[in-house]
Amino acid sequence: MDLKDIKAIIDLMKKNSIAEFELEKQEFKIRLKRGNLGGPVAYEDAPAVPQYANAVPIAALPAPAASAPASSLPGESEIKSPMIGTFYRSPSPEAAPYVDVGSEVGPDTVVCIIEAMKVMNEIKAETRGVITAIAAENSKPVEFGQPLFKIRPL
Repeated sequence: MDLKDIKAIIDLMKKNSIAEFELEKQEFKIRLKRGNLGGPVAYEDAPAVPQYANAVPIAALPAPAASAPASSLPGESEIKSPMIGTFYRSPSPEAAPYVDVGSEVGPDTVVCIIEAMKVMNEIKAETRGVITAIAAENSKPVEFGQPLFKIRPL
């Protein structure tokens, strides 16, 4: 990784409000974390690489996903991703999906899982309604704010 890559990563971290990033490749490891007051700080096991604020490797960031079309029905809303990660419709590959089109959900109904940094985060509907569309593809990366489901309130 050269200085040009690190500068590009810094820009991406700023633009996307990324608070923490870690990359390991063969014998190279870099971990970057943005601080609250003093700004971002880079650290960890990379003595040969200068420490730069806000650095994030470009190759490690997921490609931006195509956004779903706007709601087609009046009153229809979206359940959006609260984080960057990998979208999973079911708790395991063999299990049935949490919800399908036509499923009635409540505020505490788990609709999917988003894996971020090897942590499985259950995403709840946070509203009462009926799922009208699934806007994200199973096992694919999602961005913060990306629509996951469309829901018609009850």
